[in-house]
Amino acid sequence: MSVWDDIVGQENAVAAFNAAALAARETAGQREASTPGTASAPPDNAGSGGADCPAGFAMSHAWLVTGPPGSGRSNAARAFAAALQCTGPVPGCGQCKPCRDVMAGSHPDVVRLTTEKLIITMDEVKTLIGEAQRRPWTGRWRVILVEDADRMAERTTNVLLKSIEEPPPQTVWLLCTPSADDVLPTIRSRCRPVTLRIPPADAVAELLVRRDGADP
Repeated sequence: MSVWDDIVGQENAVAAFNAAALAARETAGQREASTPGTASAPPDNAGSGGADCPAGFAMSHAWLVTGPPGSGRSNAARAFAAALQCTGPVPGCGQCKPCRDVMAGSHPDVVRLTTEKLIITMDEVKTLIGEAQRRPWTGRWRVILVEDADRMAERTTNVLLKSIEEPPPQTVWLLCTPSADDVLPTIRSRCRPVTLRIPPADAVAELLVRRDGADP
C-alpha cells in the first residue's frame, strides 16, 4: 500500500511529489557514491532526475502546498515527507519502516507543527528553525512540515525567511496554506508551489469504502 493511496483526486500534485522524490533519491545516491562511507545527502537541495524525473519537478528545499479546506493538503505533504525518507524500491512505498514511521508521526527526522490556536507564535517558529539546523538522525532529509502556515504573523514569517533562504543542505521545508496569497511574497517566491483541489465526490466515496469499509 503506497503512501499516496489516500490522496485521491490529486493526480498532478502526486506526480510532482513523486518526481521530486525520485530526483532527490537519485542525487542522494550520487553524493553517497562519490563519498563512500558518508550518509546520503542531496547536493545543494537541488537535483534533476533521470528519464522518469522531469526537470521541472527537480527537488527543492522549500515547498508551498496549497489547497482549500477538504483538499487534503496536510496529508499530501506528509505523504511527500514519507516518500523523501522512503528506503523501499519506489519512493513512498508505504511498506518500509521510514514510510510507516512518517505516516504514524514518529519519524525522528520529520518535524510537524500543527496548532489549534489562531496564531503560530514566534517561539514556535524559532523552535522549528532550531530543528531545521540539525542533521538528520536516520533519514536522508530533515523535513519541517508546517500546517496552517497562514497563521504566522508577518513579523514571525520574516524570522522564518532566512532559514528558508539559506537552509542546511539536507533540510526541506513544507508549508501548507489554503492559498499562495496567504504567505508573504518573499516566502512564496522561494518555495516551489503545489496546488491541490477539492477531490471529486466519487473519488472520496471510493476511498471511504476501500479504507474504512463504508457502505457503497
